Amino acid sequence: MSISAVRVGQGFDIHRFSDDPSRALILGGVHFVGERGLEGHSDADVIAHACADALLGAAGLGDIGQHFADTDPAWKGIDSLKILDHVGVMVRSQGWLIGNIDCSVVCEQPKLAPQRDEMQDKLSKTAGTTVSVKGRRAEGLGALGRQEGIACWAVAVLFQVDHRSEV
Repeated sequence: MSISAVRVGQGFDIHRFSDDPSRALILGGVHFVGERGLEGHSDADVIAHACADALLGAAGLGDIGQHFADTDPAWKGIDSLKILDHVGVMVRSQGWLIGNIDCSVVCEQPKLAPQRDEMQDKLSKTAGTTVSVKGRRAEGLGALGRQEGIACWAVAVLFQVDHRSEV
């Protein structure tokens, strides 16, 4: 078995905070109790969305908006881990192995470190690979620094394996 191709994809997502006090904040599949939720058609999980977008890009399958339009009622309120799971199936069906996904989340609040392990565990189980989550602050700069929302950048690595060498 040898690696016949390697691809890298970059994903990005950003959502503003919601004014709806009943809206839950979900990041990496984890509910951050007592924190303001994010606006969005789905559960607005910026981390899961950025991971899915990175995988789609690496596999040459377009972007998250092409497959999960925010105007499609089928995706209204959906758990974004289901989106990530679906994308993983799509990517693997094209013959790719997912190497890893690395995420940088930019927000002033909430603090991610107390729930980082749980987020990484849920994302990794869903994607079928190691997913790392790093928190970054915007140091008070711009919309993210003013605590108007949360953004996430993700990078995914895919491998294609040549099984002919096993014969």
